[in-house]
Amino acid sequence: MSQRLLHTPEGVRDLYGKEYAGKLHVETRLKESVRLYGYEEIQTPTFEFFDIFSSQIGTTPSKELYKFFDKEGNTLVLRPDFTPSIARCAAKYFCEEQVPLRFSYLGNTFTNTSNLQGKLKEATQMGVELINDPSVEADAEMISLLVRALQNTGLERFQVAIGDVEYFKGLCEEAGLDEETELDLRTFISGKNYFAAQELLQERGVGKSCQDRLLGLADLFGEMGSLPQAGAAAGNQRSRKAIQRLERLYSLLKLYEVETYVSFDLGMLSKYRYYTGVIFKAYTYGVGEAIVKGGRYDRLLQQFGKDAPAVGFVMVVDSILEALSRQRAEIPAPEEIRKISYENSNFAEKLEEAELLRREGIPVQLIPV
Repeated sequence: MSQRLLHTPEGVRDLYGKEYAGKLHVETRLKESVRLYGYEEIQTPTFEFFDIFSSQIGTTPSKELYKFFDKEGNTLVLRPDFTPSIARCAAKYFCEEQVPLRFSYLGNTFTNTSNLQGKLKEATQMGVELINDPSVEADAEMISLLVRALQNTGLERFQVAIGDVEYFKGLCEEAGLDEETELDLRTFISGKNYFAAQELLQERGVGKSCQDRLLGLADLFGEMGSLPQAGAAAGNQRSRKAIQRLERLYSLLKLYEVETYVSFDLGMLSKYRYYTGVIFKAYTYGVGEAIVKGGRYDRLLQQFGKDAPAVGFVMVVDSILEALSRQRAEIPAPEEIRKISYENSNFAEKLEEAELLRREGIPVQLIPV
């Protein structure tokens, strides 16, 4: 039993020394970038009522939540996702506000994933949310901030893939799919399970042309030039409007001078069903998963009593740190700690020496001989 107590559970780990100092450095750099865009820090509880993350909200599946009960019998969960928490908080304290609200946050999320997936069950995330602004300019601010923040950590080789849920929804509407089928299809396509997607569409009697457009989403990715082709392929106004918005977004990202980091992927769909428009993920080599995830969620706050559009993203600090390490990016080492030895006879003298250095901002350890 004593040996077992030395170990952590699967999916969590200890951080110390240079690795933890590097993580704090990355967090500081990310905070610097967020502050320059005028975002104010906010903190929400580590655990919330279960209903904040229920299936109606469209967030993490119940089986992946860490659930427990309080003394009153309420079901509580460790937060798996910051966005619903921020939405609840904004609806509670800023319900009547109509001006754009900019929030940032830093903390840990908890997801009870399978051990076979090799993912951390506790992950540090930093994110931003822009509420009460439905404009494409807000979308551009998000993506430019994302790029600037990653650059500020020292990461250079990364790419931001951008899609739009509205394009997919328009194709589903054109095919006459009901909501349940749309959700199943979204799951199959986001999981790259195109055989199951094709089988589902055939079962629902979807016409060949609509099937081809939906299953062809995987091929609609690349540079700006892929968007007009996607717009021409869509046979409905909803999907075409999504393309027009993405084209406008690209023109704004050129003004921010970050377009070289951007590509488009209309087959990218999130497992979070609360996303309603533009969605995006950032990838870099050395890390298998996306290091940044975000998008627009214009109807999520309605679940908490505030009808307000919003857009935001989270940066996975642990994954960014891993990418920096794999790419051998230079992370400043923490300042060396001075060590001053003392004996009983000279303690006062050595203490005075240590205090003088500390007043100059130099870390000091007093060590008995």
